[in-house]
Amino acid sequence: MHVLVTGATGTVGRFVVPALAAAGHRVTTLGRAGDLPWTLADPAPRLAAADALVHLALAHVPGAYRGGEGEDPEGFRRLNLDGSLRLFDAVGPARIVFVSSRAVYGDQRRGETLRETDAPAPDSLYGRVKLEAERALGPRGASLRATGVYGGDKWQPLFAAYRRGDSIAPRIATEIHGADLAAAVLLLLDRRETGAFNASDILLDRHELIARVQALTGCPHPPPPRAEGPPPGLMATDRLRALGWRPGGLPRLEAFLAESLGGK
Repeated sequence: MHVLVTGATGTVGRFVVPALAAAGHRVTTLGRAGDLPWTLADPAPRLAAADALVHLALAHVPGAYRGGEGEDPEGFRRLNLDGSLRLFDAVGPARIVFVSSRAVYGDQRRGETLRETDAPAPDSLYGRVKLEAERALGPRGASLRATGVYGGDKWQPLFAAYRRGDSIAPRIATEIHGADLAAAVLLLLDRRETGAFNASDILLDRHELIARVQALTGCPHPPPPRAEGPPPGLMATDRLRALGWRPGGLPRLEAFLAESLGGK
């Protein structure tokens, strides 16, 4: 299969592109430094014929997705919604897998189970833009509502701060390893199902994460306290699991930490 990929060098793209290549797909990247020069600000691109598009690109201020608009909400919307819609139209009949976000549900349903059939209620511009792009995609493909993605160097600044003895704020969040999200992308490329698919794996309290770091490094500083209050809503992943998707769970987290901190 010939697959076009945007956002190939981003947090998710760094997992998706190698996974596509390993599965035998021919990959053409779209981006400033991609195989085909392109940005979300560009007019509809002229694209080579392809079987599928994996759309990962997002224009945002560094380090932020929610709140990624910074001081320019209109520019954020214009780039990420209008730019995505131009891209969807440009790929013609190709299958599309769009990486969306759990932000389409909003943060108000703490402690509840979130299902794809629930009415979305985004409470951020990021969530609203993702939801509008999902709706515009329609039956041309599938949307992956991804939670926080770990892997690579995501937590390295946090780990460094802990090992320096800095104060670490309590937090609890849902997470998925980038390799498990890439596996979901590959699965949806091979299927004809449409609509939204939740992609989430573990509920992780920062206390538990740092306690694992402490055990691996022997650092004397105590972990932060556990987060108070109800946890964020947990996304049910039955739709993906019905297709055979199986994320790595806590064993994958532990393997990642052991590899990342093996040298202490």
